[in-house]
Amino acid sequence: MTDATVPVAGLEALLGALKMKQQAAWASGDYAVVGNTIPLMAELLCEAMDVRSGWKVLDVAGGNGNATLAAARRGCEVISTDYVPALLEAGRRRVDAEGWKVEFQEADAENLPFAEASFDAAISTVGVMFAPNQERAAAELFRVVRPGGKIGLANWTPAGFVGQMFKVLGKYLPPAAGVKPPSLWGTEARLKELFPEAAEIRAEVRNFNFRSHSPERWLQGFRKFYGPMHKAFGSLDEAGQAGLAADLLELVASLNRAQDGTMVVPSEYLEVVISK
Repeated sequence: MTDATVPVAGLEALLGALKMKQQAAWASGDYAVVGNTIPLMAELLCEAMDVRSGWKVLDVAGGNGNATLAAARRGCEVISTDYVPALLEAGRRRVDAEGWKVEFQEADAENLPFAEASFDAAISTVGVMFAPNQERAAAELFRVVRPGGKIGLANWTPAGFVGQMFKVLGKYLPPAAGVKPPSLWGTEARLKELFPEAAEIRAEVRNFNFRSHSPERWLQGFRKFYGPMHKAFGSLDEAGQAGLAADLLELVASLNRAQDGTMVVPSEYLEVVISK
């Protein structure tokens, strides 16, 4: 079944129900533990955007504040948003520890509570890509940025490690029919569809290396802290859990470039700068 075969009202209901499930998934585990390992993506993205001190920046689906901190460190006036209060609180603790002034506000990426053209830039690192209604989330990003402003995104690609990881999860928990994969945000073709009025879309493929003492230790951590994986394992019986673990470790083994028993797995993502 595809979007075209789902009645509009039915699709809206489907996306709404999926959003509630996703919110519960991201609130489970403790994503901040994972998020704390990937700040490099936000730092590189802010440099690619060439953000300027004094800009008003909105971090959308900001999690525990990687992009928030990257923008604040560059002298920006930042509002950090997410729909999981616990993640906002984790971000607030990090900001307070560094001594920055940032506003935190609970918000849905598909319905941002801000006026049109009220920010110089909007930014999201592996966050907004998970919004169920991709068109609405993209439209909201575009709406709140002023003419001439920028949107910065870091999105996992379908072919990369995280994109493949979600495909493995999908074998055990099939995604809802009619819903587009989040990893499509990691393709230039989809971004052109989502932002048809953009003045320019610049995209560069990058890799972030996931590192751990061993593949098994990585899996143990993601299984405990990464919400979607935490929920997936919790929904399976013992045999299903064993199968999922084996498949995930097989994926890691196919990509692991470490030869010393540790784990160094490159995960491809698309670094995107959109000019309005």
